[in-house]
Amino acid sequence: MSASPSSPGLAENRPPAATDRLAWRRHIPALASDAAEIRQASDAWDAVSDSFCDGDGWPVDEQGYEDGKVKRDAEAWKHVEVFLDHGPEVLAGVRAAPRGADYVEGPASEDLRRLRGIDTTLERAGQLQREWDQIMALMDASLPGSRKLYESQAEEDRNSDGWHYADELSIRGPALVRAAAWLAERTANSPRGPNRHG
Repeated sequence: MSASPSSPGLAENRPPAATDRLAWRRHIPALASDAAEIRQASDAWDAVSDSFCDGDGWPVDEQGYEDGKVKRDAEAWKHVEVFLDHGPEVLAGVRAAPRGADYVEGPASEDLRRLRGIDTTLERAGQLQREWDQIMALMDASLPGSRKLYESQAEEDRNSDGWHYADELSIRGPALVRAAAWLAERTANSPRGPNRHG
């Protein structure tokens, strides 16, 4: 997995005002795929995790159990990074497009309500990534060569801390994708054209 040299804050990640109000829709397929991949990593772990435990749920193969969680967390974090790259722009588009009634009734109402808290999840995951970038920069600056010694453990710690955000995105991410797809299609097909919403 390649870490970006710098992870800008969510506000910095947003492009300048685009001429096409629906520019954000190009990110919907990536978010759909990555929400599914996070869920797949979780399901794959759930399918085997019991095999490392006794009847009461306590690990009997602690190393195998820990290795499995490390693998799950690493796989999930790769997809969180995609949400950090594309999610804020899509979320901004989704927040700008609905009418008030869309939250109460209609095809996207339930998904729009499920988005409560997703911006906090993205912000906290972004903060975790920025902290990781700072740690890597400090390692490079303070003790040349130390990155090779400690990067793997630091990455494992970040991925473990990030699992909560990955899990949240596996739940709220599909709601964002569905709401975004529906709103983009409605806005694009509006008689007033794709550059206006109402």
